[in-house]
Amino acid sequence: MLLKLDFNADQPIYMQIRNQIVLGVAQGRLAPGERLPTIRALAEECGINMMTVSKAYQLLRQEGYIATDRRLGAVVLPRQGAAGPTKETVEGLRLRLGELRLAGMDEAQVLDLCRRLYEEGER
Repeated sequence: MLLKLDFNADQPIYMQIRNQIVLGVAQGRLAPGERLPTIRALAEECGINMMTVSKAYQLLRQEGYIATDRRLGAVVLPRQGAAGPTKETVEGLRLRLGELRLAGMDEAQVLDLCRRLYEEGER
Protein backbone atom coordinates (compact mmCIF):
# COMPACT_ATOMS: atom_id res chain seq x y z
CA MET A 1 0.00 0.00 0.00
CA LEU A 2 1.51 3.26 -1.09
CA LEU A 3 0.57 6.24 1.05
CA LYS A 4 1.76 9.79 0.53
CA LEU A 5 2.38 11.25 3.96
CA ASP A 6 3.32 14.87 4.50
CA PHE A 7 5.31 15.08 7.73
CA ASN A 8 5.26 18.90 7.55
CA ALA A 9 1.49 19.22 7.22
CA ASP A 10 -0.73 20.53 9.99
CA GLN A 11 -2.93 17.46 9.65
CA PRO A 12 -1.86 14.60 11.95
CA ILE A 13 -0.30 11.56 10.27
CA TYR A 14 -3.02 9.20 11.54
CA MET A 15 -5.66 11.40 9.83
CA GLN A 16 -3.65 11.42 6.61
CA ILE A 17 -3.63 7.60 6.71
CA ARG A 18 -7.35 7.49 7.49
CA ASN A 19 -8.22 9.93 4.72
CA GLN A 20 -6.14 8.17 2.08
CA ILE A 21 -7.70 4.80 2.92
CA VAL A 22 -11.20 6.32 2.77
CA LEU A 23 -10.38 7.81 -0.64
CA GLY A 24 -8.93 4.47 -1.77
CA VAL A 25 -12.20 2.74 -0.88
CA ALA A 26 -14.35 5.50 -2.45
CA GLN A 27 -12.32 5.44 -5.68
CA GLY A 28 -12.29 1.64 -5.92
CA ARG A 29 -8.55 1.28 -5.41
CA LEU A 30 -9.31 -0.71 -2.24
CA ALA A 31 -11.99 -3.34 -2.71
CA PRO A 32 -14.30 -4.84 -0.09
CA GLY A 33 -12.60 -7.87 1.44
CA GLU A 34 -9.12 -6.58 0.61
CA ARG A 35 -6.63 -6.91 3.42
CA LEU A 36 -4.71 -3.89 4.58
CA PRO A 37 -1.11 -4.15 5.73
CA THR A 38 -0.59 -5.08 9.35
CA ILE A 39 -0.03 -2.21 11.74
CA ARG A 40 3.61 -3.18 12.07
CA ALA A 41 4.15 -3.54 8.31
CA LEU A 42 2.52 -0.20 7.46
CA ALA A 43 4.42 1.59 10.24
CA GLU A 44 7.72 0.20 8.97
CA GLU A 45 6.86 0.99 5.33
CA CYS A 46 6.01 4.60 6.22
CA GLY A 47 8.73 5.06 8.83
CA ILE A 48 6.27 5.96 11.58
CA ASN A 49 5.29 4.73 15.03
CA MET A 50 2.97 1.70 15.23
CA MET A 51 0.66 3.62 17.56
CA THR A 52 0.03 6.15 14.78
CA VAL A 53 -1.14 3.43 12.40
CA SER A 54 -3.11 1.79 15.20
CA LYS A 55 -4.95 5.07 15.84
CA ALA A 56 -5.82 5.40 12.14
CA TYR A 57 -7.08 1.80 11.98
CA GLN A 58 -9.14 2.27 15.16
CA LEU A 59 -10.79 5.33 13.66
CA LEU A 60 -11.49 3.50 10.39
CA ARG A 61 -13.00 0.59 12.34
CA GLN A 62 -15.20 2.92 14.40
CA GLU A 63 -16.41 4.59 11.21
CA GLY A 64 -17.25 1.23 9.60
CA TYR A 65 -14.67 1.30 6.81
CA ILE A 66 -12.67 -1.70 8.03
CA ALA A 67 -13.00 -4.68 10.32
CA THR A 68 -10.12 -5.96 12.39
CA ASP A 69 -9.45 -9.52 13.44
CA ARG A 70 -6.50 -10.93 15.35
CA ARG A 71 -5.96 -13.63 12.72
CA LEU A 72 -6.90 -11.80 9.53
CA GLY A 73 -5.75 -8.28 10.38
CA ALA A 74 -7.61 -5.30 8.89
CA VAL A 75 -10.04 -5.93 6.05
CA VAL A 76 -11.97 -3.39 3.95
CA LEU A 77 -15.72 -3.65 4.56
CA PRO A 78 -18.41 -3.26 1.91
CA ARG A 79 -20.03 0.17 2.17
CA GLN A 80 -23.71 0.58 2.88
CA GLY A 81 -24.75 3.93 1.40
CA ALA A 82 -28.12 4.04 3.16
CA ALA A 83 -26.72 5.57 6.35
CA GLY A 84 -25.79 8.83 4.65
CA PRO A 85 -22.97 11.15 5.63
CA THR A 86 -21.98 11.67 9.24
CA LYS A 87 -22.57 14.98 11.00
CA GLU A 88 -18.79 15.55 10.93
CA THR A 89 -18.70 15.01 7.16
CA VAL A 90 -21.50 17.52 6.59
CA GLU A 91 -19.83 20.08 8.86
CA GLY A 92 -16.52 19.54 7.07
CA LEU A 93 -18.22 20.12 3.73
CA ARG A 94 -19.92 23.24 5.10
CA LEU A 95 -16.50 24.60 6.11
CA ARG A 96 -14.95 23.81 2.71
CA LEU A 97 -17.87 25.45 0.90
CA GLY A 98 -17.36 28.55 3.03
CA GLU A 99 -13.68 28.58 2.14
CA LEU A 100 -14.48 28.29 -1.56
CA ARG A 101 -17.01 31.13 -1.28
CA LEU A 102 -14.41 33.30 0.47
CA ALA A 103 -11.94 32.43 -2.30
CA GLY A 104 -14.33 34.11 -4.74
CA MET A 105 -16.04 31.09 -6.29
CA ASP A 106 -19.72 31.33 -7.15
CA GLU A 107 -22.23 28.47 -6.92
CA ALA A 108 -21.78 27.38 -10.55
CA GLN A 109 -17.99 27.20 -10.15
CA VAL A 110 -18.27 25.22 -6.91
CA LEU A 111 -20.74 22.76 -8.45
CA ASP A 112 -18.53 22.37 -11.52
CA LEU A 113 -15.52 21.68 -9.29
CA CYS A 114 -17.52 19.14 -7.26
CA ARG A 115 -18.72 17.43 -10.45
CA ARG A 116 -15.17 17.15 -11.80
CA LEU A 117 -13.84 15.78 -8.51
CA TYR A 118 -16.72 13.32 -8.22
CA GLU A 119 -16.09 12.06 -11.75
CA GLU A 120 -12.37 11.61 -10.97
CA GLY A 121 -13.38 9.20 -8.23
CA GLU A 122 -15.32 7.06 -10.71
CA ARG A 123 -12.32 6.42 -12.95
